[in-house]
Amino acid sequence: MAEVTAKLIQQLREKTSAGMLDCKKALIENNGDIDAAADWLRQKGIVKAASKAGRVAASGLVTVVKCDNMGCVVELNAETDFVAKNEKFQKLVADVANKALELSGDFDATLNAVHDDIAATIATIGENMNLRRIAKVSGDHVFSYIHNALVPGMGQIGVAVAINGNGDKIAEIGPKIAMHIAANKPEFMTVADVDPAAVEREKKVFIESGATAGKPENIVEKMVEGRMKKYYAESVLEEQPFVMDASKTVKQVLDEAGGKLAGFAYFVLGEGIEKREDNLADEVAKMLK
Repeated sequence: MAEVTAKLIQQLREKTSAGMLDCKKALIENNGDIDAAADWLRQKGIVKAASKAGRVAASGLVTVVKCDNMGCVVELNAETDFVAKNEKFQKLVADVANKALELSGDFDATLNAVHDDIAATIATIGENMNLRRIAKVSGDHVFSYIHNALVPGMGQIGVAVAINGNGDKIAEIGPKIAMHIAANKPEFMTVADVDPAAVEREKKVFIESGATAGKPENIVEKMVEGRMKKYYAESVLEEQPFVMDASKTVKQVLDEAGGKLAGFAYFVLGEGIEKREDNLADEVAKMLK
């Protein structure tokens, strides 16, 4: 067998634009023959996929899968909303999510397992796609919610929440807690989970805003305490007013149901991805050059 050197890998990468690992694998499979390796990459759809890898993928689908006491939220991106309606893409999303569940939410292991499937779908559909993120929750009970569902179980916002306990009302309240999370987007589960640096920053911002200027120290302490209570009510899931009964916090609702939060995760499709806005006239001009 011919030795697969770094130089050979680099030559194949320059010829095909495929990734380094894909080039190495292709050369190994084809005994170091660059032309045969390039053909192999094309057959696998990797060359076509690589040529699209620089294009921004901010659309796609979010899905949630559950099994026993575990759930995974998965986001798979594509370039356009149109592709999200494609049955081949939807099948890919389902396959990737099931693999993520099988691998206990391990992102690297899942990506490695589905890499070829993603590349093949890119080659078939013609848009860049990528597995962006996976989150796992586990507990006695796992509930989910999909907002703006395009098809059952897939949409623009996906939530999974795990609840521990044996209360009779947990099965009833669980899906409502998942809906609450989608609506209120908490940053933390409990007050104890809040980063101490974030707490100090919030206090500093409030004091430096001038709201406490000229007030006695004991009054300032109470004002800061009130501000932090409001901060927790906005950002901590347990402390948020329950979306279906604002007279109670989420924690109070769960206590009444005999449950306790064990974890939650939610993804908003494309959140944080900077989309490139191309001018149509400029795009046409580029094509005509």
